[in-house]
Amino acid sequence: MSERREIVVALAGNPNAGKTSLFNKLTGLRAHVGNYPGVTVEQKWGHLEYKGRAIKLVDLPGTYSLNSYSLDERVARDFIINERPDLVVNVVDSTNLERNLYLTLQFLELGLPTIVALNMMDMATARGLNINIPALESGLGVRAVPVVATQGQGVEELLRLVVEVADRSENAGSDAAPAAQRPRGAWKPLEISYGQDIDEAIAQIQARVESSILPLDRMPARWLTVKFLEGDQAVIDLMAKEAPDLLAALEPVRAKLAAHLRTTVDDELDGAITDRRYGFISGLRRVAVTRTRKDTREISDAIDKVLLNRLLAPVFFLAVIYGLYEFTFWASGPVVGWVEGFFEFLGGAAETHLSDGLLKDLVLEGLIGGVGGVLGFAPLIAFMFVGISILEDSGYMARVAFILDRVFRAFGLHGNSVVALIVGGGIAGGCAIPGVMATRTLRDPKERIATILVTPFMTCGAKLPVFLMLVAAFFSEHQALVMMGLTVFAWLIALISAKLLRTFVLPGASAPFVLELPPYRMPTLSGVLLHAWERTWSYIKKAGTVIVAVTVVIWLMMTFPRLPEERQAVFDDRAAAVEALMPAAADEAAVAELEHEKAAIRLEAGSAALRNSVAGRIGGALEPLSELIGFDWRTNIALVGGFAAKEVVLSTLGTAYAMSADSTPALKAAPADDGTASTGDEAAEEEDEEGALIRGLGQALASDPGWSPLAAISLMVFVLMYAPCFVTIAVIRKEIGGKWAAFSLVASTVYAYLICLVIFQGGRLLGLG
Repeated sequence: MSERREIVVALAGNPNAGKTSLFNKLTGLRAHVGNYPGVTVEQKWGHLEYKGRAIKLVDLPGTYSLNSYSLDERVARDFIINERPDLVVNVVDSTNLERNLYLTLQFLELGLPTIVALNMMDMATARGLNINIPALESGLGVRAVPVVATQGQGVEELLRLVVEVADRSENAGSDAAPAAQRPRGAWKPLEISYGQDIDEAIAQIQARVESSILPLDRMPARWLTVKFLEGDQAVIDLMAKEAPDLLAALEPVRAKLAAHLRTTVDDELDGAITDRRYGFISGLRRVAVTRTRKDTREISDAIDKVLLNRLLAPVFFLAVIYGLYEFTFWASGPVVGWVEGFFEFLGGAAETHLSDGLLKDLVLEGLIGGVGGVLGFAPLIAFMFVGISILEDSGYMARVAFILDRVFRAFGLHGNSVVALIVGGGIAGGCAIPGVMATRTLRDPKERIATILVTPFMTCGAKLPVFLMLVAAFFSEHQALVMMGLTVFAWLIALISAKLLRTFVLPGASAPFVLELPPYRMPTLSGVLLHAWERTWSYIKKAGTVIVAVTVVIWLMMTFPRLPEERQAVFDDRAAAVEALMPAAADEAAVAELEHEKAAIRLEAGSAALRNSVAGRIGGALEPLSELIGFDWRTNIALVGGFAAKEVVLSTLGTAYAMSADSTPALKAAPADDGTASTGDEAAEEEDEEGALIRGLGQALASDPGWSPLAAISLMVFVLMYAPCFVTIAVIRKEIGGKWAAFSLVASTVYAYLICLVIFQGGRLLGLG
């Protein structure tokens, strides 16, 4: 191996084994996220350097095996086989070796250079488990290193072994299969005895496989043989494509063996192979693991006895959601004020130093008024992610899936659908895109389609800024309560929608639900902050790239075509006439009244210009429909922009109100009926309210008589439910096809409109409008 060649390391392991913690500890903030080629499963990789050696670390999806049942398993196996990394670092949970080593055996049977990272050794020791590492290494034939990923313990030794094993992997396995039949860097594959009957069949089939044209340079013949006997669909498909005659000849051998096992031991062939693997692991555990004290009921079990109680679990779950929102609003308050002050400073600087014209309008109305409004909520998003990271790292999120499984079954969904909805924003702050991708663990295609279609109804991080702004503006006394209610409403809508889909569109029974509950762990400060930073930075990058681009486009649509010169001249003449009256004003009160009239003319002109623009015409065309659910033409412009990205709803609404504020009462109200004029201070306050439209959209909406708490609720529900953003639509199309993507786009928008129609019109009938 060349000293300069980058070492490619695949990081693999079971879910909840601490793989992500180890990845974060090794890569820090040098991680990158993309998709595996050809699929929408997220790929995370990072680069690091150890003693002059460059290392690329690829984080594979968490999986229990290398079978091809789910997309996760297929992605992990395809990467291992096709990309052929230099070695695999297999992260195992030291407190549960029997389950975790099953995946390890499959790596070793494949002949992969492997290092076993024994994670959570501190917890194993606390539970009285003593792992004899030399005995474990001897039984597996690979190196093992104890680590505590959350604290960074053992990481130095792990990196040293990575370089050492990678350097000798190409020269290893000289007594294995011929070099032409070994993957790059392969070691001698581990050979497990599966019992006399199966071993004889393996020998018979393996001889035929070795003389075939199958790609043995990537997969050992014995591994292909065992997978064929297990009924692995990917291997069967490979044989059907590359060697159909061989497949036809081997099928009777497998059928005969399967029938023999059913007759003699009453077991299926794949079950017998699985039992033999676990038998190997059980024997290894007896040799390598001893317990220093009697097993006692773990703290996690004691906590679960309360938190998973049938009566207490839902109450605690709702309390957690409420506490999350209370924490978010409480902790972020001062920081939000600082950010708002910063954008006020930027607005003042732009007002002072930029010359009047389109550039100044773009900066003030588009960028500061629009994007600034989105970034102003970054502190809220950050603290929300801190709370969610604590829930995830502590192990409570898995309990949420367990708690809600019984409810989901009543609505025709699989318990694992809970995971997709949580990732998609079920407790706020997620994203529909990874939520849709999380459905790859669902084996039933109908359940998967139904889950994908309802996942965009969750309170994802892109919608949160809109919700937070409206809640702060109209429900300042009960912010956490309203946000919790919106979250519960999102779940109810998703479940009701799923029930309708599973009853009328995708009928069928739900598959069995199996979920591992990881032990409770104390979240580490570094882990929580790292997770929160990654998600917040992703939000900020989106605001600084996609949202900037969309905002500029929409600002152009709201600016052009310009108001015809003759109409603009009318407003200019009116303003000039008022200006001419000022020198003759009798007192300051008269001057203030004239300033008031001039400001009203200016805002009336802005409203007319916006209505004349492309966006204004679109918003106006939709107003006959939208006014039935409480939205005016400016809100329509924002909602159209929201098809690109839901954050754009907030930025576009801010831009629209910055460009047209004719509804602000202080700027359009007539003088008082008693004939008294506004004072100079009142005029200053009136002028300041125009700036408030840029600095605080929520303040502008709250002071607009066209808005009400009922209209705010209607808008929140519509933003929650209407068409997913275009990126989510693209992912849905790739996951389940264009027909379902189009269905999601159209049906969710119509559905949202009908629900909001009931809410708004029903509320008005009840006198709530």
